Amino acid sequence: MSATQTPPSVVRFTSSNFSMRVLAAAIILLFFYYAAGVVITLLLSILLAYFLDPAVEFLEKWRVPRTVGAMIMVLILIAVLVAAGYGLWTRTEDFASNWPRYSGVLRQAAVAVEGKIKGIEVQVSQVTPGQGASSPPVARADSGIVRTLIMRGIGSLYALLLEVTFMPFLVFFMLAGKREVWHGTLQLFPVSRRTQVKETLEDLRDVLRDYLIGMTLVALMVIAASSLLFWIQDLDYPILTGIVSGLLNMVPYIGAVMAWLPAFMIGLAKWNTVGHFVGLAVVLTAIHIVALNFVAPQLVGRRVRLNAVAITIALLFWGWVWGGMGLVLAIPITAALRVICDHTESWKPIGRWLSA
Repeated sequence: MSATQTPPSVVRFTSSNFSMRVLAAAIILLFFYYAAGVVITLLLSILLAYFLDPAVEFLEKWRVPRTVGAMIMVLILIAVLVAAGYGLWTRTEDFASNWPRYSGVLRQAAVAVEGKIKGIEVQVSQVTPGQGASSPPVARADSGIVRTLIMRGIGSLYALLLEVTFMPFLVFFMLAGKREVWHGTLQLFPVSRRTQVKETLEDLRDVLRDYLIGMTLVALMVIAASSLLFWIQDLDYPILTGIVSGLLNMVPYIGAVMAWLPAFMIGLAKWNTVGHFVGLAVVLTAIHIVALNFVAPQLVGRRVRLNAVAITIALLFWGWVWGGMGLVLAIPITAALRVICDHTESWKPIGRWLSA
């Protein structure tokens, strides 16, 4: 009798365990969504610490104390970001001063497209009588759109303020106290599992470091190639457009199309033939294909090991949760998850699926 009662108890336990995991995942997702500024700041700090750690270790070999080396690298990082931000800000101001010229062209293009759509609607209404009465014009909700953009701007401004304020300190503390943090993390786990955790952290460090260094080099190459292309085609603001287009180009798959938008917008005020736009799209797509399919695998190596389906799902999910920043962090987060799954016995099937 007791033997017949064993399976139901096992089923109930498994179902309860699964429900608890789903509930825990939902709570974590809600935390990621509502505490986006905090989580993004923490993740970016971890990535920057991994990125700068080799330089700090190099300074240590020259007998520079780790705290001093961490301070030097953080100050260099701040100086580079400030210089780049100042340069971009001045170019953006020039572009903003000339925005009425571009906005007028965009408005004309939008009116032309709207006219085509209305023509199609008229043809459809003639085919389906009884629905031909045109609906009254709907007032533009410019004020609502402006309010929405302002509210989104406040949210992004808060996140940006949080990142700028706390990130340098977090990166410095992570670099300066690396050994203490590493040792303290291992102490969180039982002695029997510390070797496994140590191997996981080392693999995670290598994967994220290789990815960051490799993709940074690829991004610089793409920005340089895009800027050179825009300069050859005599587009306005070739460097600014090249930076924006190059960064968009680094988004897997959809980046090949997103990279067209900045140049197309500026080209509308300069070009009158379709051939220029077709040539621009073809060359930018070629740059994207070469960078992400030939250059990136050589620089990043095979450590990331994520299949196309996993990358696409990660981009959709984290883009939905965090917007543009989610697209930036999607691959590092998924690569870290794959490493953890590879070193956890019960999660190894998930790791195999992610890298299949």
